Amino acid sequence: MLTFGFVGSIGTLIMILGANLMRAWLGDSPITSVVVPGIVSTLTSYLANRFWTFRHRDSDGSGREVGTFFALNGIGILIQVACTGFTYYTLGLHGGVAYNIGLLAGVGLGAAFRYWSYKKWVFTPAAS
Repeated sequence: MLTFGFVGSIGTLIMILGANLMRAWLGDSPITSVVVPGIVSTLTSYLANRFWTFRHRDSDGSGREVGTFFALNGIGILIQVACTGFTYYTLGLHGGVAYNIGLLAGVGLGAAFRYWSYKKWVFTPAAS
């Protein structure tokens, strides 16, 4: 769980710094500024989780693991987009602090979903 947390921290830094940089460049585009760094964070997280956090668990080489990982991360990104979009569009809060609170809420909920789903469906226990 510690390595997952460390990998998640790196992914979170990529997500938050990337989202804020993109928001600064794109202005009022909260969805795009979450999706693009979310994809970069997902690629980084897959490699770190596969080759470090869950290295002791088998991979069947079929692509199932990769497909499932990216599908579940798509759900995680949607959770982040929903939180950021809700803050921006529904609540009408357009400031940087509100943006980051929505982003952090999405990152936290998305991380909880990812940890549970990776353990259950992606990095399954090694066959005995």
